[in-house]
Amino acid sequence: MSTADPSPARQDNSTGIGAYLAAHMREYGLLFALIAIMVFFQIMTGGTLLRPINLTNLLLQNSYIVIMALGMLIVIVAGHIDLSVGSVMGFVGALAAVMVVNWDVPIAVTMVVCVVVGAVIGGAQGYWIAYWKIPSFIVTLAGMLVFRGLSLWLLEGQSVGPFPREFQVIATGFVPDVLPGGPALASGLGVRNFNVLAFCVGIIAASWVVWSGLRQRARNLAYGIEDEPRGFFIARTAIIALTLVFLLYKLATFRGMPNVLLTMGVLTIIYAFLTERTVLGRRIYALGGNVKAAKLSGIKTERLTFLAFVNMGILAAIAGLVFAARLNTATPKAGFALELDVIAAVFIGGASMSGGVGKIVGAVVGAFLMGVLNNGMSIMGIGIDYQQMIKGLVLLAAVIFDVYNKNKG
Repeated sequence: MSTADPSPARQDNSTGIGAYLAAHMREYGLLFALIAIMVFFQIMTGGTLLRPINLTNLLLQNSYIVIMALGMLIVIVAGHIDLSVGSVMGFVGALAAVMVVNWDVPIAVTMVVCVVVGAVIGGAQGYWIAYWKIPSFIVTLAGMLVFRGLSLWLLEGQSVGPFPREFQVIATGFVPDVLPGGPALASGLGVRNFNVLAFCVGIIAASWVVWSGLRQRARNLAYGIEDEPRGFFIARTAIIALTLVFLLYKLATFRGMPNVLLTMGVLTIIYAFLTERTVLGRRIYALGGNVKAAKLSGIKTERLTFLAFVNMGILAAIAGLVFAARLNTATPKAGFALELDVIAAVFIGGASMSGGVGKIVGAVVGAFLMGVLNNGMSIMGIGIDYQQMIKGLVLLAAVIFDVYNKNKG
């Protein structure tokens, strides 16, 4: 009678956690890796990594990578790849520079035109891939060369800039603090300034993580769905919530939330909801898992593939606007080889090369893992040659890990 109760407790707290982690290492291994890398660089850089100004720079430097990684994840989950995103991003930035600086087109009109151009580019490539069955590798490789050449032609081989301040705020601006009490809190905390809005957003985001996690866990238990052990759930939720509060507190002591953080946050929430909670999202995963089965089940696979590339074009255009605004100029070399960073972020984030597997949050974490690696190695003074080698080895390790898990399953 006394031996019946302790067994589930032991399984939930010890054996259960170990078995759960082993079965879900693809999902949580990346999170642990990011934490370990951040702790390592925080120690090796003497605390520079997590200083407010460096955290802000980290967000600004990786914003366009994160934005494009959202679209790239959907493309890869659908079973394809897009090598043209860096060139499309550079072309759209060049188009924005010519329209705003040379032609004096209003900024709002320029932004709308650029996003539409991105959608048209994505649609043009998606048409040949979806309806003519030309491999995406070939089509987007051609697109990479075409749009790199178009950028050079449009800019006439020269840099165009600077942009008006109203355009620069897309990437370098900060969300104004509309809540009172900032100066008083700054004085009490011994800092130069304190953005109350940023800190409140951190509290709200952490509270939402806790509430949504508890709601989902209760729903799973009600339906008898196998869920993660209680101890692991508490630890994971606490780590995420405290991390959000800590990061937003750090930003609050500098200049608050960058505009690009708001952009990334909104886009991440939208795409996470789209892929995990909608019929369209489930169809994308079905398409990447088995295209023949998806077609037989009534899914319009050609149209879905076409839309995946239209979406990628739109996000590449948004990233192009952000990149140009941050650089404050458009150059013919803008976006060169960035497609490799985007693809690497998605694969490191847990996406499978064969399609059908991957999560939006994983792609975002993968992008920031690459960003932390770049930032930390730069602070330590590691040469660009070693940085490239280390990033290549990290990507290779992620792919080997994917193949190992697949063979193991």
